[in-house]
Amino acid sequence: MTSDFLDSRASIDSAVFGRMPNGEEVYEYRLRNSNNVELAIITYGGAIRSLMVPDREGKLEDVVLGYDDLSGYLSNNPYFGSIIGRYGNRIAKGKFSLDAEEYSLATNNLGNHLHGGEVGFDKVLWRAETFHSKEAVGLKMYHLSPDMEEGYPGNLSVEVIYELTNDNELVIQYHATTDKKTVVNLTNHAYFNLAGHGDILDHQLQINASRYLPVDKTLIPDQIESVDSTPFDFQVMKSVGLSINQENEQLENAGGFDHCWLLNESSEKLKLAATLKESVSGRRIDVFTEEPGIQFYSGNFLDGTITGKDGVIYKRRSGLCLETQHFPDSPNRPDFPSTVLLPGETYSSRTIYAFSTF
Repeated sequence: MTSDFLDSRASIDSAVFGRMPNGEEVYEYRLRNSNNVELAIITYGGAIRSLMVPDREGKLEDVVLGYDDLSGYLSNNPYFGSIIGRYGNRIAKGKFSLDAEEYSLATNNLGNHLHGGEVGFDKVLWRAETFHSKEAVGLKMYHLSPDMEEGYPGNLSVEVIYELTNDNELVIQYHATTDKKTVVNLTNHAYFNLAGHGDILDHQLQINASRYLPVDKTLIPDQIESVDSTPFDFQVMKSVGLSINQENEQLENAGGFDHCWLLNESSEKLKLAATLKESVSGRRIDVFTEEPGIQFYSGNFLDGTITGKDGVIYKRRSGLCLETQHFPDSPNRPDFPSTVLLPGETYSSRTIYAFSTF
């Protein structure tokens, strides 16, 4: 194990977490801020493996789902904490066109393309480099996705920066460049449980969005609709479980919440997207982002077949995801904000998960 101590309270440690089938080493980096909040990231998938944050009494507890060892991530991983790309969320029928040329991608979810395909960014080994400042400790992660990997055009050079600040903020910055016109939509797939155990139905959630994207039975979006008078209205904070079991076609299509909300317009580039609270622990997350949307997924497909950290069986809705992103199927929807990246341009996006107590 190596350690790079920044001062008496903050540090960055690294150790071998496991080996890939070809023998390559996978590393885990543990970032600790001046408040003893600790973030662990592995180089496989760039995944957030654990995140220790305090409750209102100061007790630290892990608030993300994951595995104790590499074998879980290699064999049965529903994207726990992973970097998602090249395209987060779904592309209908795995097809899109650029300049009249059609591209075909893997159809790995209900006949559609999901989260970058069979070998998305969650399944590659990232290079990592640590850094620190007076305010934060951090990890820069790099990956070069070659032209036509998973069917996407262009050699895509990707940098994802994780930063843990002394204000207990997890800052994620995404950057990418290409040598050929392509599409990009990067996000992180952390599953949060602010109680550290149990299900997330009593978590309180507010989403700053008056509109959302209904989906068909294969979870491809239809037309934009208002959240008013629907279970999807989180404009005022309410418990996740309050309406999740209502008779509603959209809830039935997704088995709960697994939809994209269109964030309200803001004069700020970095806008408050959502707030999540858990009353027993007193933990709170405020999610800020430069993205136009947020996918709220209520862990509907966790079914008790996964044994996670410390031998815990992850049952249905053991965790929830708040994935900041552009809208699903944007390459086929000219009415949605564009996800096209051109040579000479830089894809850039920032999201902050700010932790506090109440």
